[in-house]
Amino acid sequence: MPKRIALSLLLLILAALPAPSQPNPKQRADTAAITPWLFAGFKGNGEQGVYYAISQDGYHWTIANQDRPVFHQNQPNELMRDPFLQRGPDATFHLVWTWSWNTPTILGHSTSTDLIHWTPHQQLNVLANEPAALNAWAPALYYEPDHKRWLLFWSSTIPGRFPGDTSGDNGLNHRIFSTTTTDFKTLTPAKLFFDPGYSVIDATLTQPGGTGDYILIFKDERKTPLKKVLQTAKGPTMEGPWTNISPPISEPWSEGAAIIPVHGGFLAYYDHYRNPQHYGALFTSDFKTWTDATNQITFPAKLRHGSFLRITQAEYDSINNLQQP
Repeated sequence: MPKRIALSLLLLILAALPAPSQPNPKQRADTAAITPWLFAGFKGNGEQGVYYAISQDGYHWTIANQDRPVFHQNQPNELMRDPFLQRGPDATFHLVWTWSWNTPTILGHSTSTDLIHWTPHQQLNVLANEPAALNAWAPALYYEPDHKRWLLFWSSTIPGRFPGDTSGDNGLNHRIFSTTTTDFKTLTPAKLFFDPGYSVIDATLTQPGGTGDYILIFKDERKTPLKKVLQTAKGPTMEGPWTNISPPISEPWSEGAAIIPVHGGFLAYYDHYRNPQHYGALFTSDFKTWTDATNQITFPAKLRHGSFLRITQAEYDSINNLQQP
């Protein structure tokens, strides 16, 4: 066969082959292993700042920056608990966190272009329309592309708003509240985001296939009788409505859960905050059956409630080589 004809046939065959699949930025388990991961968390009471850990596979993690905080608080009486990290549509990174156990009832916010250098800390007055609120804990942040805005939700107790539930700690009776913003300067009034009929905190969400329903994972905060377990709910949008609440999927004393895709399914990481404190993990392939995967992960000691973000290899290398006080 003449070389020119053979080459033409080869080009026709190659053109007929399917194009290689591209990574989906949403939570797809089948593409999970192709990019590294970053975890942002805290230690102690959050008085030291934000710590990083990195992973190439979502299972095995190493502490970054020689086990020193990467991001420090810079205002009096500021805590940096429960840091939640997201990448915006313009590639700017946003970090939100719990500023205080009680007052002021604000959340922290800062931005970065490289995950290392951060802007001065901003106070988000998310409960301006709810002056009776006792606290603002554990924020989560997601971009809503259809609305070109950010959705921010967190846990708060507003005395008397949900009477009849006194089974939480110190009389606290939490629900999840939310606001939206386009610029982190103007916030819509706080409104109820999730109320299963009992005290809940630490909600985060994921969309397992990149399309379809969202999964909300949260902590049942009731103490009498003892709950303190993780559950899930399902909703058609990032803002719900939330139904199909699951039975408990974790051991008691679990909180701060976040779900990431891994090879073959998904891992729900959580902070087991009673002694011995440690990070645990649950595996699922269908969001119906969950199995304990704690013995399959390696996670740096003493890290607490944080968030997980897919990063590039260049970003991973930059953090891996980080050495700053």
